[in-house]
Amino acid sequence: MAKTQLGARVDEDVAELAKKRAADLGLSIGDYLARLVQDDASGLRARAVDAAARFLTEYQSVFDEAEQAQMPRGARAA
Repeated sequence: MAKTQLGARVDEDVAELAKKRAADLGLSIGDYLARLVQDDASGLRARAVDAAARFLTEYQSVFDEAEQAQMPRGARAA
């Protein structure tokens, strides 16, 4: 498949994050951005966020109990 060059201007901090994340994944920035766009267009990212939200809703009480167990006696959550 032929590749097309795109240009975009982003804040420096966003550019650094993209470079670091691409490097972490062993990808070029172009390949990393292509993956993000494909995931977004396919709905993969939305499905992952929905799944995470369902997980947190279902298991929130477990997290709350664990947090309470780690709090010093007499301390209250804000």
